[in-house]
Amino acid sequence: MKIIDKYILKRYLVTFLFTLLILIPIAIAIDIAEKIDNFLEHVDLGFYQIIDEYYINFVIYYANTFMPLALFIAVILFTSKLSNNTEIIAITNAKVSFTRFLYPYFLGATLVTVVSLLMNHFVVPNSSKERKKFENTYVRNKWQANELKYVKEFSLQLTDSTYIFIRNFNTETNSGYDFTSEVYDGLKLKSKLVADNIRFKPKDSTFTLLNWKKRQIYENRDSIFSGNKIDTVFNFTPKDLIYKSALAQEMPSNELLTFIDISKKRGVKNLNAYLVEFYKRTSLPLASYILTIIAVALAFRKRRGGTGVNLALGIGIMFFYVFLMKISEVLGAVAGVNSLLYVWLPNIFFGCLAIYLYNNARK
Repeated sequence: MKIIDKYILKRYLVTFLFTLLILIPIAIAIDIAEKIDNFLEHVDLGFYQIIDEYYINFVIYYANTFMPLALFIAVILFTSKLSNNTEIIAITNAKVSFTRFLYPYFLGATLVTVVSLLMNHFVVPNSSKERKKFENTYVRNKWQANELKYVKEFSLQLTDSTYIFIRNFNTETNSGYDFTSEVYDGLKLKSKLVADNIRFKPKDSTFTLLNWKKRQIYENRDSIFSGNKIDTVFNFTPKDLIYKSALAQEMPSNELLTFIDISKKRGVKNLNAYLVEFYKRTSLPLASYILTIIAVALAFRKRRGGTGVNLALGIGIMFFYVFLMKISEVLGAVAGVNSLLYVWLPNIFFGCLAIYLYNNARK
């Protein structure tokens, strides 16, 4: 690595970290202003508990979220400064091509991408789980907190031949009512088990059925059994009853993939919200390369108006990227669409823009 590469790489990383450290306190200040009343409502909630259980995880989540934005702004800022100081003119006069000039930028983008990938797939999900647990306890109102607690009118395919239906289930108390389990041989019903109440015991992963009745269907006759209470085992847990896109953010990628695979086998119709979350964890970090090319191409040549013009143009492009990304996430979660294509759509669009700007800057 040449001296100029080390110089650019150092400026790249220092400016990136500086920009990130500016954005995070702003986010914290806005969040405190929004939630201060909720914190003060709980007299038993201490300052250090808020920092330890909430704001450390808050910083981890938003630092990772702001990485592409911070990187884009940082590259525009210090590249514009290089251009305004005529340092880039000296570099080009030394017969350094635009492609070669991008080399240290790509080294920096690789470091940011690797860190972001590791955080997205492993660190941030666990952090989000702790942060949302704190929010459910101290921040959200009762209606919001109960949103993931109650499951209504839920059906699930456990195996190729076994189906269950639950009228209502409380995932906090692990109890529900109007439970039905049906076993089929092809299209023919073989047995049906119904119960007024169902309770899950986490200690031994068994279910207790109250006021139950089972109908066993044979070739020429039926048998009916009933009782007040019976303990049995089913191939699911209360966690499997909750299909909310917010839960995907709390699962590490290996757990998320396992959950998607099991859910597909159980016949869950629309898992695109979970697929969007999984694909996004890779697409967003890899956007660092695309955004780096765009930022360098914009700031490579000296403009009238200097850094301010480049920065304004860059921020406009960045917000359009974020807007397109949010639109693609919503559309990608719709049933029946190719969620992978929608998640990568912003990168494809801006990748084409990066190629155009790259070719233009190279000339």
